[in-house]
Amino acid sequence: MASRSFAPYLVLTVGVFVVSTASILIRYAQGEGVPSLTIAALRLGIAALILTPIVWMRSSRELRALGARDLLFALLSGAFLAVHFWSWIASLAYTSVASSTALVTTNPLWVGLASVLILGERMGRATITGIVLTLAGSVLIFASDSSAQNTAAQPDPLLGNLLALLGAVMASGYLLVGRALRKRVGLLAYIWLAYGSAAVLLLLAAGASGSPLSGYSTLAYAAMLGLALGPQLLGHTSFNWALRHLSATFVALSILGEPIGSALLALMIFDERLAPVQLAGFVLLLGGIYLAARGERGVKTDRLPSESGAG
Repeated sequence: MASRSFAPYLVLTVGVFVVSTASILIRYAQGEGVPSLTIAALRLGIAALILTPIVWMRSSRELRALGARDLLFALLSGAFLAVHFWSWIASLAYTSVASSTALVTTNPLWVGLASVLILGERMGRATITGIVLTLAGSVLIFASDSSAQNTAAQPDPLLGNLLALLGAVMASGYLLVGRALRKRVGLLAYIWLAYGSAAVLLLLAAGASGSPLSGYSTLAYAAMLGLALGPQLLGHTSFNWALRHLSATFVALSILGEPIGSALLALMIFDERLAPVQLAGFVLLLGGIYLAARGERGVKTDRLPSESGAG
């Protein structure tokens, strides 16, 4: 029983570690001249194609039985996901990895507020404190990255930070729609619909904007394949699974571990050095995640039926 209750936290830990590699792979693809829309479209398109035979073998009956309302919710989830990935991937071309990933993971503020106002969930004191700490940490990282000594390596930090913030808001919508839809729809069916619809929207946007899908280097395609297999299929699917067991607020808070891993990888690979204020921000982020975990264990929350226990 104890090991079973620990499983969602272990799955989230692995998911956060894998997702932390996304910004590094995106930087490699952008360095090879791949537009942000193309990266987002191929990331989700490849993931959806890989999932298709598995879903049709295991969940085709469920998909055929879905009502119009659930299909519309799945399309809405895909729309949120499409804008999230486009805006966040685009932000990495203008600002640092640390600032981009920190700002895109400020979604606990939006998820927490929406969970209370829309879903009627209750937040304990520890969870609220965790949100405050994580947001404070994000602000410190943002302030450090926007300082004069760092701006030389960033083409347009303000634009990049705004795009990352837009990505956070869209990710919050994705988490909340997934939380509602996963009460009735299985994991495989849900992620295939969400990833697939997001990929279609991004492919249409890439075509309309003239962003080509072919003609890039082997390294660029390897990076985009890595994005699909790792951060998308393994990382984000683990978040979808976890939403069946844990609150949307806690899942969003856990994802705040991503900027820490991403910044450390950026330091090792791209020599993006961490300033003292950034380190202080990371400490606050970790403290917030820890408090949220304690709050999640100490507060009774509604659990979803059946697969007992997603974004």
